[in-house]
Amino acid sequence: MATFLYRVGRLAFRRRWYVALVWAAVLAAVGLGALKAPGAVDEEFSMPGIESQKAFDLMEQRFPGATADGATARVVFIAPGGEKVTAAENKEAIEKAVTGLGDGTQVASAVDPFQAKTISKDGTTAFATVTYKVKSTDLTDASRNHLEHTIEGARDAGLTVEAGGTALAAETGPGGMAEVIGVAIAAVVLLVTFGSLAAAGLPLLTAVIGVGVSMATILALASALGLSTTTGTLAMMLGLAVGIDYALFVVSRYREERAKGAAPQEAVGMAVGTAGSAVVFAGLTVVIALAGLAVVGIPMLTKMGLAAAGAVVVAVLIALTLVPAFLGFWPNAVLPRKARKSGRIEQSTETNGGARWARFVLRRPLPVLLLGVVGLGALALPAADLQLGMPGDEAKPTSTTERRAYDALAEGFGPGFNGPLTVVVDGKGAADPKAAADSIAKEIGATKGVVSVSPARFNDAGDTAVFSVVPSTAPTDEKTKTLVKSIRDERPGIESGTGASYEVTGTTAMNIDIAEKVQAALVPYLIVVVGLAIVLLLVVFRSLLVPLKAALGFLLSVLASLGAVVVVFQQGHGAELLGVEQTGPIMSLMPIFLVGIVFGLAMDYEVFLVSRMREAHVHGESPAQAVTSGFRHSARVVAAAALIMIAVFAGFVGESDSMIKMIGFGLAAAVLFDAFVVRMAIVPAVLALLGDKAWWLPKWLDRVLPRVDVEGEALSRRPGTEPAPDGAPDLEPART
Repeated sequence: MATFLYRVGRLAFRRRWYVALVWAAVLAAVGLGALKAPGAVDEEFSMPGIESQKAFDLMEQRFPGATADGATARVVFIAPGGEKVTAAENKEAIEKAVTGLGDGTQVASAVDPFQAKTISKDGTTAFATVTYKVKSTDLTDASRNHLEHTIEGARDAGLTVEAGGTALAAETGPGGMAEVIGVAIAAVVLLVTFGSLAAAGLPLLTAVIGVGVSMATILALASALGLSTTTGTLAMMLGLAVGIDYALFVVSRYREERAKGAAPQEAVGMAVGTAGSAVVFAGLTVVIALAGLAVVGIPMLTKMGLAAAGAVVVAVLIALTLVPAFLGFWPNAVLPRKARKSGRIEQSTETNGGARWARFVLRRPLPVLLLGVVGLGALALPAADLQLGMPGDEAKPTSTTERRAYDALAEGFGPGFNGPLTVVVDGKGAADPKAAADSIAKEIGATKGVVSVSPARFNDAGDTAVFSVVPSTAPTDEKTKTLVKSIRDERPGIESGTGASYEVTGTTAMNIDIAEKVQAALVPYLIVVVGLAIVLLLVVFRSLLVPLKAALGFLLSVLASLGAVVVVFQQGHGAELLGVEQTGPIMSLMPIFLVGIVFGLAMDYEVFLVSRMREAHVHGESPAQAVTSGFRHSARVVAAAALIMIAVFAGFVGESDSMIKMIGFGLAAAVLFDAFVVRMAIVPAVLALLGDKAWWLPKWLDRVLPRVDVEGEALSRRPGTEPAPDGAPDLEPART
């Protein structure tokens, strides 16, 4: 592996114009394809195998022409203080507003609260439901503007009017400002690390090119592969992250080889042969983690994982080819200022901070290990109380109309009104479907925790009915989860008596089912991903204990970050400091995202840091000396890479959307714990305690495993290139 990549690096250096032109052509081709390709589809979120999804599919089948996922707006009218909505002036203003809400080509219906009797018991609150013919993503600006204008008209009449539902919900995602801030901080960290604008700019430039190729490819293939507009979100974030990391490690090794006196072409070859080998295997661990998202069984998540895995592959190829090509164009530009004219870096004999820290840990391995494990273990304890769900309007800031509408409905109609359950009755097997539906509705209405049941609505064939069930508790309350389970547990007895079957769905039930399925899939996902990664690291490090230590350390950092998320977003400690106004369950997909993304990044740091230790050990250093050498050469660069990732993820904490805020906080905390506690403290402490045993491998396994030479042992046996004389620029003639 090292020898092959050494040749790749030298070839890219010599044929830099061809390499640059090939990548330019690829970028232009996929960019043109993206411009000409049909727009990305708005994929419906689906979760095969859960009851709420089956019920939703049955509704789509039995109610043809009805858009089960059409946009809705729930407009809440609140009378001025001391008045009621039934007062003549207030009623007139509400009816006028409802008439206006019903206008528009995309509106299917607008239900008058006085006809539907959707008025609170105290008469102070009423709401009108506006249903649209299209999904929220297909609503035109004209339709949204008309809705907002009508609401403003009702407010001018003296009413307090708020609106919830999907019609006004804008697509949320990490805003462009978060990426800009992250890149800016990355540039500062790189500049401090390298002391050179060119060295700082090169990883950023190549990472942006890689992200451009990846995103253009996703857009070009979106229609053909059924990719949604959200598929590329994870690919962009991780493509930028690993793109900077991988280029950073290659450039850093190039500078190190130049400091040893190697000519530019030889230094590039050595950098790609050694650091490039680590890049390949680090990239493979990320790809394994992302492709493993298919285990969860959510089609959208599978596509997101595969798209992001493709972006990582592009980042690896860029690091192995385009980075050495750019180094060929400007071989001295990435060197420190003093070395640019002479072409030679003064090799420092002083012990740097990384080596000093390693020696500190080597002197006190047991206290450092215990402190790290106990500290992360304490942070991980709250994860035992993890409650998964899908935060809704109740988690939005009170400055939004959706949150105020949610609060008004909860106050006027009860907390469960914001999360009704939808029951779908399949009466095909019943002698009298309507009587069966009425009987089922009556039985469910008598269940403890149910406030009300709406009249059943039948399809044209008269064999399927739908009705709503309003719980007494909020959508994210654990009691609502218990109620859904109770209604489903009553099914065998009810179905045997009526001859009809029923299923429970709706947003609340869907979120409960998703949380349960994700929680059940988490352990198999961990087994698959961690198991494959251990095998891969076994090949890389040729050790039994190093891969096991890497996996256990990762699990510790992930559990600690999950515990931190629970403390802030579920229990509310310190929530106000992050602008979290409402605590509640943790987003269902959060643990999966956290495991997948952080595992890849954690293994990046593990491979880069420990491979330098392995390299030193293979070249004859004792275990303690190898740990010190690994930290001397890699600690500063790994710390820089981790700081960049923390900055990128922490930028999302400033977003207003609670879910994005949660993801940003969780990822930043996980990288912080894994890079600086696990990799920088626990890893050297464990290696110090193990000594030579850390690199032990049974002889039979040593014979079976393929040799990939990630540490570049074969390169050290190669006839060396004589360094250029002192004062010579060390530049090879450009070949175009």
